[in-house]
Amino acid sequence: MEIQASDSFFKSLKTLIWHQSPIYRTYYLFRYGLPAFIKNIWRFRRELWSHRWWDYHFTLRILKRSLEIQEKGMTLRGREESISLERRLVKMRRAIELLQNKIEDNYIERTEEKHGKLVLKEWKFEESENGSYVLVDEDTEEEKKHNRMIFKKAHDLEQKEWEELWEIIKGKKWKEYKDYDGSDLRGWWD
Repeated sequence: MEIQASDSFFKSLKTLIWHQSPIYRTYYLFRYGLPAFIKNIWRFRRELWSHRWWDYHFTLRILKRSLEIQEKGMTLRGREESISLERRLVKMRRAIELLQNKIEDNYIERTEEKHGKLVLKEWKFEESENGSYVLVDEDTEEEKKHNRMIFKKAHDLEQKEWEELWEIIKGKKWKEYKDYDGSDLRGWWD
């Protein structure tokens, strides 16, 4: 068996070897690496400024910003066929929306729009026999029931959207695909 290689193979091999050399790596650092680093600092400036290690909301903000940048890039410069690109963009936009809802924690407000406002009253305190103060509950049973319903529906909405977000990012199992729906973060590249 005879193996033959064309000139383009050897040219590609030389390029690969050159890209591993210290000279090229230094060139790449100053030509591409540092400008990209500075650009990313600018892109993520708000998220980096407010980032704190102890709160997962900052992680969600960075993920949201990253998806916004990626969605914009794919919208402006996407090079794939339009049907699957549009499906990916729809899922990206939905993930961004779900992340925004979680960051804003707007579930109670959104539930109030559908089911009515929470019944909120000024807090009143009375002095007890032992000298401490006790909160006076002036809500009626109907008001308490309405408030519980709003809180429960808001919690259910939050849980539903949280699961939807990770379902979009995770994607379906490959055996479940009949038609690509645009989900799965691993396929969101151009």
